[in-house]
Amino acid sequence: MEKTDGLPLIDRRWAMLTIALAITMSTLDSTIANVALPTIARDLNSTPNSSIWVINAYQLTLSICLLPLSSLGDIVGYRKVYCAGLAIFSAASLACAISSSLPALTLARVLQGIGAAGILSVNAAIIRLIYPKKELGRGIGLNAFIVAVSAALGPTIAAGILAIGTWEWLFAINVPIGLVALRIATTHLPDSHNGYTFDWANAVLCAMTISILIISIDGVGHQGKLIQVASGLLFAFGMGVVLIRRELTVEAPLFPVDLFKIPLFASSIATSICSFIAQMAAFTSLPFFMQYVLLRNEVQTGLLMTPWPIATAITAPLAGRLADRYSVGVLGGIGLLIFSAGLYLLAGLSADATDASIMWRMSICGAGFGLFQSPNNRAILGSAPDNRSGSASGMLGTARLLGQTVGAALVSLVFGLVAAGPTRIVLYGAAILSIVAACVSMIRIGPRYRLSNE
Repeated sequence: MEKTDGLPLIDRRWAMLTIALAITMSTLDSTIANVALPTIARDLNSTPNSSIWVINAYQLTLSICLLPLSSLGDIVGYRKVYCAGLAIFSAASLACAISSSLPALTLARVLQGIGAAGILSVNAAIIRLIYPKKELGRGIGLNAFIVAVSAALGPTIAAGILAIGTWEWLFAINVPIGLVALRIATTHLPDSHNGYTFDWANAVLCAMTISILIISIDGVGHQGKLIQVASGLLFAFGMGVVLIRRELTVEAPLFPVDLFKIPLFASSIATSICSFIAQMAAFTSLPFFMQYVLLRNEVQTGLLMTPWPIATAITAPLAGRLADRYSVGVLGGIGLLIFSAGLYLLAGLSADATDASIMWRMSICGAGFGLFQSPNNRAILGSAPDNRSGSASGMLGTARLLGQTVGAALVSLVFGLVAAGPTRIVLYGAAILSIVAACVSMIRIGPRYRLSNE
């Protein structure tokens, strides 16, 4: 397909409708299963411990497949990988809905994770083809808006479905939506590919490295045996060294070591990982902080946390448009400092805090993170050469998942080690890490960190 600078307006709207449907499904499936987990465990006669694999199977599969599938997208075409992901996700959703045992549901969730990885691995690369370079930030901002709204509505949608039906409908509802998205995608999504070959050996090595790394990090959070966690981390490190040495000898590496030679790409990935560690640590600890320190119940906690994703959804599109005009270092740094201020203000609350005082602090956190995220994602994607958009897209998602895994593990670790006030410690720690990320972001103000079209 001949490369052009974006799609005509009508085609762009159809393409973004597909993106919206697919991203909404994959984002919702990361959250709605959590709400139904006790019901699923009871109906399938499984223990709560075992039922956790309904969540873990999806997340782990998604994490290990992102980079291999993004590399495959660079080779065979982004549209093919995206459409295959939609088809697999829709079929796996049907398999989840008709599962009658925990092993069957877990296997279906693995397939769902593969499908979601097919969608998310090349999602940003396709947005880069949909929008002209001068409007890329607008597309990234709209994508962030869709993700934020889906995350905010996930628990509410799950509760609504469970109020009128069984948990199977949480998955069955994806099937018609997925088929509509697939029909639009086959005719309206742009495509691009190159003549490279897929490196199966490095793909397997990359998947093993990431899976062992994530499992080991998760073991830290769940107070796993020190010898097992340390062995896993060392083994993952060793495989990572082998992987990088192998990738240095190939023209289009699956793990994008070539892209890390680009200062803007490397610094933006580092900033992304730090920010998502802080975001996940805060978001994981806040329900405990709300209920144990601020003395709210479960319903109040859910409502009081809602301003965060709403503020992100409002801010992200605006930040995307600003990113088309202003430095990512400035926007990202300001956003992370605002985010840090919100976390610091939340951590200082006492039991007599009013609902309004909690909500405006939550809004500050969401607004700051939204101001950071869209420009940072634009920098990651825009700094990569056109023929490496898929790999940049995959690394964007991998950085987010790795940061969130570390953040959740750190929360569990602090909760296990600190008896008095662990939630405040986590929130203050997240605020400090956000300041560190803001400093890394500010490094990108110099001319060597600018995109070619700035």
